[in-house]
Amino acid sequence: MWKDKLSSYILDVSKYLLTGVVVASLFKDYGEDKLFLYGWGIAAAFTFLVLGLYLSSESKQKTTHKKSFTKNHKHK
Repeated sequence: MWKDKLSSYILDVSKYLLTGVVVASLFKDYGEDKLFLYGWGIAAAFTFLVLGLYLSSESKQKTTHKKSFTKNHKHK
């Protein structure tokens, strides 16, 4: 359960980082630092995206395994 919440949080952080990079560049001209800002912002957003998706898939696999285990092993 905590992995579901954590994966949702990390996916939100990824979206906010990407949005922040794009929106910040629209309001201020960063000159030569623009590529640096885009590079690090996109890399950080992608890293958080991958981590969030990994945690999400891992928690879903455990949930599916748990459901199939209890379905196949009913108490008499």
